[in-house]
Order: sequence, then C-alpha cells, then structure tokens
Amino acid sequence: MAICRIGFAVFKKTALYQVRTLSLFLNESKYNTQVKLCCDERYWEVDWSDQQVRYLTSKTVPVSDDIKHCNVGTIGHIDHGKTTLTAAITKVLEEEGYSRFVSYEEIDRAPEEKARGVTINATHVQYRTKMRHYAHTDCPGHSDYIKNMISGASQMDGAIVVVAATDGQMPQTREHLLLAKQIGIKNIVVFINKVDLVDEDVVDLVEIEMRELLNDFGYDGIVTPIIRGSAKLALQGDNSEMGKKSIISLMKAIDEHIPTPTRDTTSPFILPIDDAFTVPGRGTVVIGTLERGVIKKNDEAELLGFNVKKSTSVADIQIFKKSVPSAEAGENLGVLVRGVRLQAVERGMLLCARGSMDISNCFESEIYFLTKSEGGRSKPVTSKYIQQFFSKTWNILCRVDVKEGEMIMPGEHARVIITLLRGMVLLEGQSFTIRENNQTVATGIVAKILPSVSLINTKLHKVQIPNVHN
Repeated sequence: MAICRIGFAVFKKTALYQVRTLSLFLNESKYNTQVKLCCDERYWEVDWSDQQVRYLTSKTVPVSDDIKHCNVGTIGHIDHGKTTLTAAITKVLEEEGYSRFVSYEEIDRAPEEKARGVTINATHVQYRTKMRHYAHTDCPGHSDYIKNMISGASQMDGAIVVVAATDGQMPQTREHLLLAKQIGIKNIVVFINKVDLVDEDVVDLVEIEMRELLNDFGYDGIVTPIIRGSAKLALQGDNSEMGKKSIISLMKAIDEHIPTPTRDTTSPFILPIDDAFTVPGRGTVVIGTLERGVIKKNDEAELLGFNVKKSTSVADIQIFKKSVPSAEAGENLGVLVRGVRLQAVERGMLLCARGSMDISNCFESEIYFLTKSEGGRSKPVTSKYIQQFFSKTWNILCRVDVKEGEMIMPGEHARVIITLLRGMVLLEGQSFTIRENNQTVATGIVAKILPSVSLINTKLHKVQIPNVHN
C-alpha cells in the first residue's frame, strides 16, 4: 500500500525529506532498503522501492496532548563522553519513535572540533519523550572553552553531569558543577559513563564520590538520580543494562527529576544571542533561547549590547529549521532580522522588543568571592579590581570597586560597584560570575542599575566611579 510518492534523488548518509507532515529518514544510499517514517504520533516501518513508500507495520507513540518544553544539556570533564551520550540519546529515542538520530559527527561538526576531537562550541539538538519535548545543549568540557560552556549552560533548565567511571570526578567536573549552581541550574542528573571498562567496585566508589561532590556544591547528593551506563554501547545498538537500557533509565530520571519550569510569557520578549550567521539572499539570523515573552513574525525589535542600539524587525522565526509564526519563552530558535549585517552582531547581544530595554555599563552588586578551597583567590580584593565578567551569553572586561578604605577577603560577601567596558542590557537579579586566570573567583547578582559611566578614550582603571553605598 503506497502512502506517498517521492521524486527521485540520490541520498548520502542520513537525509531528511519533508513530505507534507511526513519525515522520511533514509539511512543508506539504496532505494530498496527498509526505512522509518515518523508521522505525527505514529512510527512507521516502510519499504522504499520504485520511488514509492509502502506500509509494512506501524507503532503508536504515546504522547501527551499538551506536551511541555524543557532545556537540558550535558556538562562535565573533557573526554568523559558528553557528545557520545548526546548522540546515544537521539539514537535510542529514534528507536522508540520519538526522535531523529543525530550522529556524533553531526554534533561535533566544526572542522576544528573534528581535527582536535573535542567539543569547542555548545551544540543544540532536539528530541522528545512521552512527557516532554527537549532542546539539548552539548557543552564543551575543555578548560580553554569555559566561556562557551557558560553560554550554553545559561540556557538550561536542568543538566546532565557526565563523569567517566575510568577517571571519576575531574577538574572540569567540579568547575562545571560550580558554574551550574551559580548560573541557577537547580536540578541535575548524573550519568556515570564507561562503566563497561571498569569493575563494579570502582563504579560504586565513583558514585559515592559524586554524591559527596554534589553536596559540596549545594545539590542534594542523596536524592539526585545517578545512572550507570555506557553511551558508546548504546550508540552501537547494545540492548544490555549498560547500553540502551541505561539511556532509557536516564531519560526517565530526567522526565521525573527535572521539573518543567514556569515561563514568563507576558513580559516583552528577550532573546540573548548565542550565535549568528547569514542566509544568502535573505539576511542575518540570530540564534538563542528565548528568555521571556512571546516573539512573533513582523514584531518590531532592537539589537542591544556592547554600546550598540540597532532597530530591526522580525522577518522569520525558525525552531530547529522549521518556520513558525511565533515562539514562547524557553524555545531555542533562530530569528531572521531585517536590515542587520552579520558584522553588526556579536554573541552576547540581546534581541528585545523595541523600546522595552536599555543598556548601561554601571551597577551595584551583591557579590561573593570564593575561598582558595573553593577554587577562588587566596588574596583580598580592593578597588580597581579588573577581570573578565560573564553573564548570560556574553563576557566583557569589568572593574570592581569596594567602599573606600576597605577590602574583600575570599569567602566574604559585599556590596560593590561594577563598571563594564561597554554598555550591556542589565536586569535586577541577573546573575554573573567573574573569572581570573581561567578560574571562577566570584559570583553575584545585579542589585541596582546605575547611570552609565563615560569611558570615551578612557581606560577602566582611570574612570571616576560613584561611591559604594552600604
């Protein structure tokens, strides 16, 4: 029984063709192979021959009528298997009828990532379970790309901490947990990877250490789910407890332990920009996760950040390459903006509803400096302390000033004034971190936005700063 007819084409690797509401996945460059066809809530097994799709069997995929959206991601030390796990999740969920398989090579797609064998930029994939639709961010683990990890993690509602049983917790495991807590990720799940390579006693020890580490960083080490498995085995199609079943257990834990967040859909929209590119013949597309509000086609908007204020409007909205008329807070999307050159866009800018936001480079902050044992400084901080400031998807040089004649010891909280090198969009309650010599040394929130300080032809250490209030 032919369901539909598709024009002749040559396929290489995995090809995705949209046929009305149908998505056809061809995994081989042959025309007589069996393939899988996803159509709404049914998962079809079909036969491809003579350019026709013939029905063989179908499987009903139980999906909630009101499916919710959640942003998750993989964090952890380099080479512990974050990207392999991401690929394994999509493979297992494809077999269950919920997803399209995204290979390791598709996730680590940049030439420099392929050459070095490490993830450099945060990468996004999508999948869904019976309960929810997920946008998944695969974060880099290498310490050299920590700012990309911060940018990726700032878009998450929950995180999967990946730790290899062969190594146990490592420096980036601890730093990623610290940053996740500071960014505001409240719920995590741990996946102990590569358990097929060590004895069970070693895995038990790694789990005990991870539960202690979770407690150290303010997470509940007792109730946090810890799943054991091998992402590589799952990716290879192994159906054992270490393979496919461990991925199913992981997704069940994510569904149950990471709650669907409450979104602000009433305030004017804000989209922190994580990336941008040009579509030939159409224009510039900015990418990010909508932080609040609802964005619609033809909305008037502004690009704000790094001393720039640029008026624009929304020409198109896409969610994972599908054009949509609107999107709500929490969605990872691309927005085609009118009249904006790619060179005018920097990661960290915000796309906002026109007239709803402004920029400033000065604010009061409640800040905490980490102790030496927490990975912070060993010496006190005085005024004119200049380091790198990270918030949302942006980072910039900043200056910290304390009350005259005072200093801040590691482990102390204080009220300070922070001046940024350029004007950015700031919100009261916005969290941030400060890093020095590739280490996180302070965390804080924006307490009160102050008038901008003039920095024209002036360096940060020379500018006149307002007095710090109590």
